[in-house]
Amino acid sequence: MAKIICICNQKGGTGKTTTTVNLSAALAELNKKVLIADVDPQGNSTSGVGVNKNELDRSVYEVLLHKCSSEEALIRNVYPNLDIIPCNIDLTGAEIELVGVLARENRLKKALEPLRGNYDYVFIDSPPSLGLLTLNSLVASDGIIVPIQCEFYALEGVSQLMNTLALIRDGLNPEIDIEGVLLTMADFRTNLTTEVINEIRGYFKEKVYDTVIPRNIRLSEAPSHGQPITFYDTHSIGAQRYRQLAKEVLGEGQHLLKSLEINSLQ
Repeated sequence: MAKIICICNQKGGTGKTTTTVNLSAALAELNKKVLIADVDPQGNSTSGVGVNKNELDRSVYEVLLHKCSSEEALIRNVYPNLDIIPCNIDLTGAEIELVGVLARENRLKKALEPLRGNYDYVFIDSPPSLGLLTLNSLVASDGIIVPIQCEFYALEGVSQLMNTLALIRDGLNPEIDIEGVLLTMADFRTNLTTEVINEIRGYFKEKVYDTVIPRNIRLSEAPSHGQPITFYDTHSIGAQRYRQLAKEVLGEGQHLLKSLEINSLQ
């Protein structure tokens, strides 16, 4: 039975989609069956695994509007052990079309339920805002991973996310919890990165993953080639870090904060 995890931060530009694609690929590489549900209308997870989001016959939009089943929208084996329910800009209309629908916040949960037995993990890439799509994503999930950028105002929006999570627990999904907090876009050549890491670890304590994702040119190039970093440049520092994160998610991490050499961040 799959564990469903929402990659979520209401602040944009935190590495949410990068983490969805590359963590999924790294787990698939470890022979885990993984499904990505792309619920961000930008469709970047979809294009990030090489699917043309402008040529979709079926997508998350049709699934949420009950125009097709999740099975019918599924694209299998975009990479070994990795499937995706894709999306594109059509999804922006779903929030409006579902406004008057009964139990609209449960649409994604019900859509994913028939697929749970086929996977080890389902990762939901949610929009960087609080709306009906994010609400659906949180209601459908067992836990969330929060990517936080190692930059000034890193905690901006986090308190809002915590409030949202509390509301979700109270009324819609009492079991949901923070699976982990992931520090992204780290540049250890700056004092700011170290300060932000200390601040985040002080705030979230043991919830913060030991793995820190650095700024890495190859990591930023990979999406334009429609490939996870583990395929685009398998030996890059970005690929190494997402493989390390995958092992932490599986509970195989050593829970030891590892320092990164400055020259490995290039």
